[in-house]
Amino acid sequence: MEIRRESALPKPTVQTNVSFSRAGTIRGLHFHERGQDDLFVCLHGTARVVVLDRVSGEVFSEDIGDDNPVAIYVPGRHAHGFEALTDLIFCYHVTEEYDPADPDEHAVPWDDPRVTHLWSTTSPILSERDQAASS
Repeated sequence: MEIRRESALPKPTVQTNVSFSRAGTIRGLHFHERGQDDLFVCLHGTARVVVLDRVSGEVFSEDIGDDNPVAIYVPGRHAHGFEALTDLIFCYHVTEEYDPADPDEHAVPWDDPRVTHLWSTTSPILSERDQAASS
């Protein structure tokens, strides 16, 4: 399947990352103040992508992957993350290179009341960073 067509995107992507997550894992939510946008694709398995417009409070979610092979473009000003509904391989193309000295990743708790109803679990597997951001 075609994953990305640069000419169709609002900004060019400059880095591609791939991660593996076990079913029940939630990664995020986070946002980028300097404007990094993400293009999410689930290469194997199923992920629930969750997006929160931090200004309006509007939320969006979609399950992508094996049964819905689509990509989702997320402007970096929105808080975003995903839940592994199955074991999965997740790919994200980004519009800014990652700088470990200044990562520009700002957290919104996964259990923020504006999005908590969108997840399929109330007791996810979380990274140390995401545990620290929980409310």
